[in-house]
Amino acid sequence: MDFTFNFYSLILIFCGSVTLFLSHYVYRKEGKAVQFFGIMMLANAIWSLAYGFELASITLRQAKAFINIEYLGITALPLTWFLFCLKLSGKEGWYKNRSVLFLLIAVPVVTVLLVWTNHFHHLHYKNYYLDLTGDFPTVTVEPGISYILFTVYFYILLAAGSYLLIVKFRKADPIYKRQNYSVIIAAMIPWLTNLSYIAGFRPVKNLDLTPFSFIATIFLISLAIYRFKLFDILPVAREKVLDLMQDGFLVLDNKHRIIDYNKTFSKYLPANSKNKIIGTPLEVLIPGQTELLEFLKAHRAGKLELKMETDKGLFDLEADIGYLDDNQLNNEAIIIKLQDLTIVRAESLKSKIQAEELQKLNQLKDRIFSVIAHDLRAPLVNLSEVLKMIAEDQISSEEFKALSPNLNKDIVYTTDLLENILHWSRSQLKGYGVNKEFFDLKGLIVNEVDHHLPAARAKNIEIIQDVFPGEMVYADVLMVQIIIRNLLNNAIKFCHVNCTIHITAVYSGEHMIQLCIKDNGVGMSKETLDKLFMGENKSTRGTMNEKGTGLGLMVCKEFAEKNDGKLVAESEIGKGSSFSAYLPVDDRSLSL
Repeated sequence: MDFTFNFYSLILIFCGSVTLFLSHYVYRKEGKAVQFFGIMMLANAIWSLAYGFELASITLRQAKAFINIEYLGITALPLTWFLFCLKLSGKEGWYKNRSVLFLLIAVPVVTVLLVWTNHFHHLHYKNYYLDLTGDFPTVTVEPGISYILFTVYFYILLAAGSYLLIVKFRKADPIYKRQNYSVIIAAMIPWLTNLSYIAGFRPVKNLDLTPFSFIATIFLISLAIYRFKLFDILPVAREKVLDLMQDGFLVLDNKHRIIDYNKTFSKYLPANSKNKIIGTPLEVLIPGQTELLEFLKAHRAGKLELKMETDKGLFDLEADIGYLDDNQLNNEAIIIKLQDLTIVRAESLKSKIQAEELQKLNQLKDRIFSVIAHDLRAPLVNLSEVLKMIAEDQISSEEFKALSPNLNKDIVYTTDLLENILHWSRSQLKGYGVNKEFFDLKGLIVNEVDHHLPAARAKNIEIIQDVFPGEMVYADVLMVQIIIRNLLNNAIKFCHVNCTIHITAVYSGEHMIQLCIKDNGVGMSKETLDKLFMGENKSTRGTMNEKGTGLGLMVCKEFAEKNDGKLVAESEIGKGSSFSAYLPVDDRSLSL
């Protein structure tokens, strides 16, 4: 090969060699954007070196061989520039689409093949020849259709990449301005140079200054890398970090207009406010936050609790307000961090409720143990003493008969107490099932009334049943039996002599039957009624000094709820009480 080196060819070869060496160094640095930039440097190095040797060639054949090599760099350069800009602007999702990436790569590959085989079809160059009229030989070309199409592709990628950088960097923080300016200015140089070449403005005849301009571009971006730490304080990385944060961030200017924010902040905004955020005054974007605005107007720093309601619900937020002043006129910024305390508050409330429930259960447990220790033990001790006295002939048959009614009451009370404790404790066990089935409520009520008739006759109490046969309910038979037994027992206990107890069962809608046991006995005060189902009610003796434990109504309420029903009480002192158990009639009923 014969070469006649000139000033321009030597400059290109030198710069291309330096760029080739640096491309390997840059490519080895971490980060996809840096690697794309390294490949772009390699493409420019190939173009510069090959073009330098082309300008030094003295034969057309030799120059054409170097043109073929040049196009490896020429076709790769706009593609790597565009990929570099995509990564730098945070739009890397575009090239991860296989179809888009295939189209981007297909044009350079096809162009290279057309250049290499141009002598067969002349689609890229209609004609080319070696011009010897200048200071050194240059190749003059007549563009073909392939040349024109590739030029359009070249400019589209250059323009798209530059646009992405400008859009991304125009809102960047002051810390990034110098590096941003260097990248944007670098992007403009090849544009201006290549446009002047195509327009015919050429300082040296037939000399394409585009590779020189790309060398300047790479120099400026390299300056941004090493002088302004372009990839050490990358704006895209900074924004991604902010967007990944669970706390919301927003930056206001001195007129309380939003100039920056992260993704989390937008979820606290109404749906109609998310279209335009930048430049919008804070009071317009989140109206009703009077306390926050007064906090800002007073130029106060610190923490403030807020409530924000959006279409996603109500948020409990803690605003941490700070001020940034870099000692430049009118350059003060307000930084607000919004921490979402909604879940924390909900968990705290849940824990508080659970603690209160646990405290009530512990109080109930202590109460049950107290009942077992005293009320359950005393009747059994009395019975044991009487039986011992009979065995030792210390009492006569007549004396035993006189004691029998009291002993019977104690045994009935003890039995009821044990039954309630047993059923309640079983209901607290995990895995305790509710065996629902269809049954006739009338039959169950009749059996319980018959069971309580002796106690009712002792007070001359009339029990009226106003329940029709065939009133079917869908519930656990044993649980409903315990409910009826306890409610009926309480009604008799707190009725005076010659009182009346009225039992009814009617359909109340919502797939429920209302079983009501009403008496005209002593009744209860409002204070007693409010504490009736809270585990705080203490048992009181009946009208004939009948004892109780206070556990019965609690068991009734729990069993009614386990059967998807509820228990409601109404009472007035001196007029009596009414207890209504709502029971489902089929398996479609809902908890009330």
